[in-house]
Amino acid sequence: MKLLDHRAEGAASAPPLLLGPSLGTSCALWDDVAPELSVTHRVVRWDLPGHGGSAAELIGAGATVGDLADLVLALADSLGVERFAYAGVSLGGAVGLHLAVHHPRRVSSLAVICSSAHFNGAKPWQERAALVRREGVASLAATADARWFTPGFTVPRLVRDHQEADPEAYAACCDALAAFDLRERLADISAPTLLIAGREDPATPPAHLRQIADEVPGAALVEIPGASHLAPAERPEAVLTALRAHLDGPSRRGMQVRREVLGDAHVDRAQARQTPFTARFQDFISRYAWGEIWTDPTLPHRERSMITLTALVAHGHYEELAMHVRAARRNGLTPEEIGAVLLQTAVYCGVPAANSAFAAAQRVLAEEDDGRG
Repeated sequence: MKLLDHRAEGAASAPPLLLGPSLGTSCALWDDVAPELSVTHRVVRWDLPGHGGSAAELIGAGATVGDLADLVLALADSLGVERFAYAGVSLGGAVGLHLAVHHPRRVSSLAVICSSAHFNGAKPWQERAALVRREGVASLAATADARWFTPGFTVPRLVRDHQEADPEAYAACCDALAAFDLRERLADISAPTLLIAGREDPATPPAHLRQIADEVPGAALVEIPGASHLAPAERPEAVLTALRAHLDGPSRRGMQVRREVLGDAHVDRAQARQTPFTARFQDFISRYAWGEIWTDPTLPHRERSMITLTALVAHGHYEELAMHVRAARRNGLTPEEIGAVLLQTAVYCGVPAANSAFAAAQRVLAEEDDGRG
């Protein structure tokens, strides 16, 4: 199966972030944003069918945004990416909305940029598709600057992308926009969502983004002055600032929970020991262990402490066990309850493992008693 052409940047172990383009552009739309995001993420930019390096035959007449979303999922699967953050512009943003509604387990966070839950009805896009199938993309490419940027601004590389787009694939993308309308499903989106609007955007004005923000639970909206439809190209610094604040949310939440469970003194010591070599690992812990697992409300912290103690005994991580005995006390477990957990590990993890665990826990509890004395 042919895949969408793509460009990957950043460490393979970093949190994955997929970036979707606007109709008529290639992944070059993200040239001034993606390299900065790749410092903390595994950034994967993809090209629409018939745009950039993607094959035109990946899409056909009567295509839908769902068809494009399936191509994105096939690309993610080929890269071994199960769950990812997603940001997209215009048609790329529509793909993100579709993924968040129909494949919520795949999308960890969503940013929709200069896009909409509907694109002003089917007729304009049907007419544009017919024009392109009849005359090619030249006449549309000639007006790209006016549709994409504020007066006096241009990005020649993106205009060239428009000129070189395959007419049939471009028209099929227009078919997808003509059929797209997710207004009735916005409330179903559960991923943390950011909307970014270009204040001077005539194609998807801020009101379109505001509608999404009003319907998606907990969504945030940022309006960028001096930006038209291709905000990442025209105002990359502002888009980058907004995306960083949004994407770093799990890390911030994770750090807060990490402090609640382990205590400020422990976390401060860990942060003080951090080096450039260990910085990504510390971010990984805060983002995933604390930002996704420990913040999941399905289980209270108290129960999570019991599970963690058992797992650490099973694997013989007694130094880590001591830290989590302290955390268990912070989470409300009594010494008697900790002892009961460790006693159960004797049955399922073995007596020698439980013996070492009791010794480690006894030292922590004795230190606690000494501190109180």
